[in-house]
Amino acid sequence: MAKYGYTGAKPTQSSSANTGVFGVNDVVELLNKGKYKLQEFSLQYLVVAGGASGGTGSGSDSGGGGGGAGGYRSSVSGEATGGGGTLESPLTIIPGTTYPVAIGGGGAGGARGNNSKGANGGNTTFSTITSIGGGGGGNEGQNANSGGSGGATSGTRTSGAGAGTANQGYAGGVGAGATGAYTGAGGGGGAAGVGGNGSLNQSANGGAGISSSITGSAVTRSRGSGGNAGGTGAGNESAGQANSGNSSRGINASSASLLSGDGGVVILLYPDAFTITIGAGLIGTETDRGDGFKYATITSGSGDVNW
Repeated sequence: MAKYGYTGAKPTQSSSANTGVFGVNDVVELLNKGKYKLQEFSLQYLVVAGGASGGTGSGSDSGGGGGGAGGYRSSVSGEATGGGGTLESPLTIIPGTTYPVAIGGGGAGGARGNNSKGANGGNTTFSTITSIGGGGGGNEGQNANSGGSGGATSGTRTSGAGAGTANQGYAGGVGAGATGAYTGAGGGGGAAGVGGNGSLNQSANGGAGISSSITGSAVTRSRGSGGNAGGTGAGNESAGQANSGNSSRGINASSASLLSGDGGVVILLYPDAFTITIGAGLIGTETDRGDGFKYATITSGSGDVNW
């Protein structure tokens, strides 16, 4: 007797394996019993949150702390995830199922000389994976914010740096702790390292980012930016690279207006037999990597994707 494409004894079907030739009614029956394997595939991802802006000082001799980079979560084989954590596990995707995506923006920059704390970056989400926006840099009177990576304190403060988030990024640094004489601020945390601490005449650089080749080319994202030491020794500036999750550095009253942090991104890697549909509300593209995989890059908005 033929049963599910076989002649003879009925084989054991399960949710993890099906072989043979199936009729439509056979498939329906097995689906109803939870004994038909759907066409699933394994997806690798990079989910990067928005970077923060740095703090601003009120005078020319003490600048704000650097902003923290956006949280960085990765399941890309052979690469690193943020905060020195264990690489994330790929997700199992079921075609026809929708998965939510939301891209976090960068923290807004402030005007020079207004002595304000930096703004946190926005969170980025894909499915069940959320990366936390970077923490804003501190000013002369306030501690820095925590985030995916933490913001740094101003040159006048030796404590109060923002913490990073486990498996996403590192803490920010602290300032030199003196007043006047161009006191150096701390650098914001990055996905791969803590922000540096400022010294009397030198602000610190931000923490390092992580390089990924998920698109076939190496790109470093989620770098922290440095603080500002007033008239001398400004720290490094990591902002200005779209969809990188990088943060902006602190400034003082003599600096140009503060840059905003960079927005986040979601990059998804999957077998080239599948095609993604990027829903309304999202901006993104699909690219064939040419090695058996495609990747989708989603750069802004919120909505759903499916395959």
